Order: sequence, then structure tokens, then C-alpha cells
Amino acid sequence: MSVDQQDQASREAERRFNRGMMLRLIVIVTLMFGFGYALVPLYKKICDITGLNVVTTRDLYGGSVKNTQVDKSRTITVEFDSNARGPFAFRPVKNSMEVHPGEMTTIVYEVANGQSRDISAQAIPSYAPKQATEYFKKLECFCFKQQTLKAKEAREMPVVFVIDPALPKDVKSITLSYTFFEVGTPVAQAPQGQLEAEPAPAGKGI
Repeated sequence: MSVDQQDQASREAERRFNRGMMLRLIVIVTLMFGFGYALVPLYKKICDITGLNVVTTRDLYGGSVKNTQVDKSRTITVEFDSNARGPFAFRPVKNSMEVHPGEMTTIVYEVANGQSRDISAQAIPSYAPKQATEYFKKLECFCFKQQTLKAKEAREMPVVFVIDPALPKDVKSITLSYTFFEVGTPVAQAPQGQLEAEPAPAGKGI
């Protein structure tokens, strides 16, 4: 075999090797991409089976965040009330909703300042019946601090809450009421025996 023939055979063998290597790399990359794509549903499936990190969020307007400690054997009717003590409009976007104990739920309150000046206001929550107060756990609430509304400002303010599954069995409904008052304006007291006001918190917390 001549030198030229040897060189040609060597180049051909090198091309075959390169083609084979490229083919193997394409297969490996394709498999890696497929594995990575399958990780998300696989992870979700593992979480569903093991109960780890199972958190599904829903919309802001009365949606809920589900967890693994929901007591679906019970349904509590939560009614929402509002009282404005100042020059603004204040109301919940829903009057009531059905929730399960242990289910994290969000309700949104709307407030609008119709004045041409800024207003500082504070919300005080109340509950009925009184015995439900200690079982109504707020994770996020506009009542944790004063709110400053700019002139003509409208705002949506969420409340994220959980009803403790230890809520007495005879309690079928809870009323959550907020009195939203301009700072410096006296707050009217709730009628005796109807709504139990929660002390204003020193800082954000339940």
C-alpha cells in the first residue's frame, strides 16, 4: 500500500471515529435533556407520594394554600365584616367562604381614600364567637401595622389565615370583623357578647 493510500485510509478512519463520537455525544445530550425535563414531574410525584413540600398556591381573591394537615372532614363557614371609622371606603372582596381546619386561606380587603390628603389608619380585628379567637391564626395581615393611604389611593390588602384543627367541634362558623379607623379617631366598641376584639399586636405576628 502506497503512502497516499495509507494517508487516505487514516483520514477515513479518523472521520469514522469523529462521526461515531459525535453520534454518541448527541445521544448523551438528548438523554440528559430528557432526564432533566422529566425531573420536574418526577419530583412532584415523589412529593405527592411522600407528602414532602406539597404546597399549591391559588389566586389572591379568596384562594387557598393547601398543605398536608388539612382536616377535610370538617368545613367551617368564615364570614367577613368591615367597619370604617374615617373618610374612606373599606370592605372585603367576599362576604364569606367555606374552609377546612388547617387549610391556609387568603381573603382580600379593599380600601380607598377619597380624600385629597394622606391618611394614616389602623385595623383592629374581632371574632365571633369569642371562643374562636385563639384558634384563628393570621399568618399575614394588614392589621399588623398602621397603613398610610395617599390622597385618592385605592389598595388591596390580603389576610392569610389558618383555622386551628383543634377548634371545638361545636363551632361551625366564625365571623372575622375589622374596624379600620383613622389614627387619632376614637374607635366604637363592639356590642357586648357579639365580637371579641383582639389586642393590637406590637409587631407582625399571629
